[in-house]
Amino acid sequence: MRILMIAGVVIANLFLVAAAPPPASIGAATMTPDGTISLHLRAQGLSGVFGDSVIVYRRSDPRYEQVLHHLDGLKPGQTKPFPPWKN
Repeated sequence: MRILMIAGVVIANLFLVAAAPPPASIGAATMTPDGTISLHLRAQGLSGVFGDSVIVYRRSDPRYEQVLHHLDGLKPGQTKPFPPWKN
């Protein structure tokens, strides 16, 4: 019985996460003078637990252009909100 209750809570939380609208921003992106993009991102769970990360994309990174396109452009010295990726 206890396992069924736990499974029910887990399934209910999955539906809440799926039903919640995505946030407008999951962090911020900044471009340094040399064109490097730094993403300062935060994820937060339903229980309030959160995690922060910093991801750096140099011009030589194969994903650099994809990140720049996702931001709809970014200029050296500029910081703007980083929207969540669409599935």
